[in-house]
Amino acid sequence: MSSKISIGLGMRIYLLIVLVVIASSAAYSHEEDELQEHEEQKADISEQLKSSSTTYIFIASIIAVILVLFSIYEKDKSEKMKMFLFLGIAIPIIIATAYSAGSTIYLNLISEAKGPVHWHADYEIWDCGRKIDLIRPEGISNRVGSAVFHEHNDNRIHVEGVVVDKAEVDLHNFFATVGGMLSKSTLYLPTDNGFAEIKNGGICSDKEGKIQVFLYKVKNPDDAKNWVYEQQKFEDFENYVLDPYSNVPPGDCIIIEFDIEKERTEHICETYKSAMLRGELSGG
Repeated sequence: MSSKISIGLGMRIYLLIVLVVIASSAAYSHEEDELQEHEEQKADISEQLKSSSTTYIFIASIIAVILVLFSIYEKDKSEKMKMFLFLGIAIPIIIATAYSAGSTIYLNLISEAKGPVHWHADYEIWDCGRKIDLIRPEGISNRVGSAVFHEHNDNRIHVEGVVVDKAEVDLHNFFATVGGMLSKSTLYLPTDNGFAEIKNGGICSDKEGKIQVFLYKVKNPDDAKNWVYEQQKFEDFENYVLDPYSNVPPGDCIIIEFDIEKERTEHICETYKSAMLRGELSGG
């Protein structure tokens, strides 16, 4: 009789745990959906799968911890109760682990690079001769942006992880991911001193200024330590995807500048300057 009562009590506790966790998860998802709708942003498929994997592992962990505590509290356990506790702990963990592994494999298969990438490009932003920096990161992650697309207070664009579609990691989306916006006519940027807003038509040196983007690009990336770069100005900068290199150089140096219209910029990334001083990089 005691074992039947214990099993019945265990079943009720287990079902209550599952219902509470599912309800909490649903409420969290609903809150996330409202937030995404409010901000008019849509998460890419990789972020959705990673987020759901984390959620399922969290749910499985909660169930496992509670059942372990219950098994410690319940001293007089029958064989059926032991089996129930074992399956109650094992099944959610197996499902969560399988989902996480399957999501990782799926993302690698559908990604353009067929696996995780580690790309970098350095960048600088200049507002009429004054350098401005992105807001410094806070928290354990030490980054501004997403896990895949971010910055670490180092004037460097980081692409780290699985990129399903390269269009997700263009220059426009980088600024959107870090909480700003870049277009041909407007630049918004969160900084430590508030929100910087730059628009075409503003005055710089008593003349009308314009947002321009210049690119320092290594022409012979395979010729290590004898790199030759070129500087180019391009109009379709919003859709630009950085070159797939982990080191800079040969990775890109991107200069975003609000100034009177010109064909070249005098600004250059510190990594390119250092490479030139070491004799590893030349050009003009």
